[in-house]
Amino acid sequence: MKLTTHALILTLTGLAAGTAFAQEKFPSRPITIVVPYPAGGTSDAQVRMIQAQLGKELGQPVIVDNKPGASGVIAAQYVAKSRADGYTLLYPNNGVLIAPLLNPKSESDPLKDFKPVTTVTNVPMVLVTNKAVPAANLTDFLEYAKKQPGGIMYASAGAASYGHLSTARFSQMAGLTVEHVPYKGEAATTMAARSGEVQMLMTTPSAAMLGQVAQGNLTMLGVASATPSSVVPGVPTINKVVPGFVSEVWFGLLAPAATPDDVIQKINAAVRKVMADDGVRARLLPTGAVPQTSTPAEFGAIMARESAQWREIIGKYNIKAD
Repeated sequence: MKLTTHALILTLTGLAAGTAFAQEKFPSRPITIVVPYPAGGTSDAQVRMIQAQLGKELGQPVIVDNKPGASGVIAAQYVAKSRADGYTLLYPNNGVLIAPLLNPKSESDPLKDFKPVTTVTNVPMVLVTNKAVPAANLTDFLEYAKKQPGGIMYASAGAASYGHLSTARFSQMAGLTVEHVPYKGEAATTMAARSGEVQMLMTTPSAAMLGQVAQGNLTMLGVASATPSSVVPGVPTINKVVPGFVSEVWFGLLAPAATPDDVIQKINAAVRKVMADDGVRARLLPTGAVPQTSTPAEFGAIMARESAQWREIIGKYNIKAD
């Protein structure tokens, strides 16, 4: 009897230990944030700016793992198939929605494969024109553009790039006739607009582009944020002239779809606290990134709305990836 009782006690103790392990407090080990682009890029730089402080807030180290390739698809598929426990997260931008829409055979669906955690930052697009375009503001520019017999030409950093899709959507909403001229990279688009090869460019406010504006070679007509942006102080929002048009490159955190809600909420709370820190904001703002967090539901709504918009634009203009 004593032996049986002893065995029972050991069994119960083992079960209790197993239950405790299964319900371990999150997080109890390092968290990996997978970046879909190479080290040194915008996404990578942003994560590394908040890496240490986020780890301190969560009480565990945060590891950055770069998995570039296939316009972010490789990283997205890796995280989507990872264990849904909150220890492997994806740090994408809007491209996570666009890539699957460009491939009719894609089995990826970011709206189903992931659970939103929070947006982290956004970078508003800005609209600039060549200095020779006779327009001091966006209203003047639209009037000018609509009078051009063959429409106007605009640059982007490549077919199916965010700038390509954003400008196509802007043109549709503004009622413009346009011709797309793809270039290889953002630097080339700035020089194309400066030289007059194209009349219009919608892009993120890089240091090089802002320098051309300061020198008078480009005219900045608007910013595509919902409200005036601290990135380009004093520049009017495009939606004042083209109601409803907002185009911002957001960066955020996604987790595998089956990740428990309490884990999502804990990560969300930690990120929100970190992004409210003045030191973090001071590091991010000079890069053009505006700290901006959200609830998981708000982020999910943003993704759903944008996915529908990009699907419409891609279909209307028959946009193909390079």
